Amino acid sequence: MAIITFSRELAALGDETAHELAKQLNYRFIDKQTLEDQIKSWGVAGPKLEKYDERKPSFWASLSQDRDDYVHFLKTAMYTEAAQGGCIFIGRGASMVLGNVPGVVTVFLVAPQNIRIERVKSYFQCDEKRARQIIDQSDHDRSGFHRYFFDVEWKDPGNYHLSLNTGYLHPAACADIVKIFMGHNITAEVEAQGLQRIRELTLAQQVKHHIIYEKEIPIHFLEASVSGGMITLYGVASAQALIETALSAAREVSAESQVRSEIQIVQEYNMLH
Repeated sequence: MAIITFSRELAALGDETAHELAKQLNYRFIDKQTLEDQIKSWGVAGPKLEKYDERKPSFWASLSQDRDDYVHFLKTAMYTEAAQGGCIFIGRGASMVLGNVPGVVTVFLVAPQNIRIERVKSYFQCDEKRARQIIDQSDHDRSGFHRYFFDVEWKDPGNYHLSLNTGYLHPAACADIVKIFMGHNITAEVEAQGLQRIRELTLAQQVKHHIIYEKEIPIHFLEASVSGGMITLYGVASAQALIETALSAAREVSAESQVRSEIQIVQEYNMLH
């Protein structure tokens, strides 16, 4: 079963289209609430999530450990849901987090400005001036969120498999187009490759979590990657002993995997930060 992600402009019928496709495919619908419930079950407080949700963080928030926690737990929640297959994500940067995984279809929904304005006027019972303000703020927030966390232009159609205009396409028509695309591109072999990749991404998150959040080993900017049974650690440490401790911790998570380090030693790091 494939995975579909929707990114969308405000008032481009994102929820309606995602729900329609989920109903037709009998897939699970994964939205903000689903991901937040998952993250909160791990002890992360709600205010931490609201501070970064689909917006660029403020200057001080961007320097906060909360930012790193947000990205870590958001990815972990997405990988946890994706590992079950047969699901549709909407928003939260899922198209960027999962976009390179085989068997994932990324969709961007747009609509003409005049149609968006009329829809927002109806949604929020406001005049045109206020509708424009709401749209501009939403576009600014979502663009900043994607640029800051994923270094991509949110509205660039080249970042998605499909870009659909819901000013002229009904959600049911959009769902049909996505299904046609899936039929031509998503084979059983591709789905199997995708599931394997999700397992690798999940393991990488587990390794990072164990080292940083459970063992509290001070490896700065730690990232882990998994490929073909090999776990590779990246980051910055102040001593070789810390690297050895991190490697040992990684083996605790997956004893059957090989583990290697690409962590750089910068002895002056603690003095500079």
